[in-house]
Amino acid sequence: MKFAYSSNAYRKFSVEETIQRIAKIGFTGMELLADVPHAYPVGLLPEQKEKIRTCLAENHLEISNINAFMMNAVADPRQAFWYPSWLEPYEPYRRLRQQHTLRALALAAELGAKNIQTEPGGPLPEGMTWDAGAKRFYDELMPCVERAEALEIGLLIEPEPMLLIETFDQYQTFMQKIDSPWVGLNFDIGHAFCVGDDPVTWIPKLADQTKHYHIEDISAQRVHHHLVPGDGAISFAPILQAIEKTGYTGWVTVELYPHLDDPDKAGQRALATLTSALGNG
Repeated sequence: MKFAYSSNAYRKFSVEETIQRIAKIGFTGMELLADVPHAYPVGLLPEQKEKIRTCLAENHLEISNINAFMMNAVADPRQAFWYPSWLEPYEPYRRLRQQHTLRALALAAELGAKNIQTEPGGPLPEGMTWDAGAKRFYDELMPCVERAEALEIGLLIEPEPMLLIETFDQYQTFMQKIDSPWVGLNFDIGHAFCVGDDPVTWIPKLADQTKHYHIEDISAQRVHHHLVPGDGAISFAPILQAIEKTGYTGWVTVELYPHLDDPDKAGQRALATLTSALGNG
């Protein structure tokens, strides 16, 4: 496996400076935020895409994944990351999420990224049942599935606390509706811990679905707040060992978006903890 760092921790920096900083820390991969201020696909000029490609090459960084989950650019007052969701009651607002995902898939193809991830439906609107939410998510997602297949880019669903798909059981239930090798799982270690899904148990069960991992620490209270690995209650050595046993050779991306004040230090500590845990695995 290879360790990468998500650029969403560097929302106070330009994408070029972010690339340079992540490389200097010692990561060999970076998850690119398809959002402001880094690579929001709407209005991203060919010249800007070329600058990203050049800067990545000059700093010997690969793209581990394109993060199409966050949509800060919309500035929705309800929550900065979840909205607009796939489940919005207002249909034109759902189109914003769908179009963003289609554009992110195209961006991945242009930049040579293998996959993007998206939110798992979104928060259930008041009065909507889980089954109704799953049907709406499926209907909205399918045009993106078709585009992912045409571009041969992975479209990954990331279960998250408080959203439609929180648990891996729910993910498996939803995936019974989709028959495509280009739709898979972004396995977030911290999210699994939050909802009581033991990562060591689920990693082998979902190995054939998992195309990318997110990793962060979580407190013993299992509150969904991303901590630097080593600062919470997660034991990483058995988790990394479980990933290795599946034969996975792809990216494990550190996601520390709350650590805007000092993302360099957070990334350095995370890489040291995970490298040590991998050695102890």
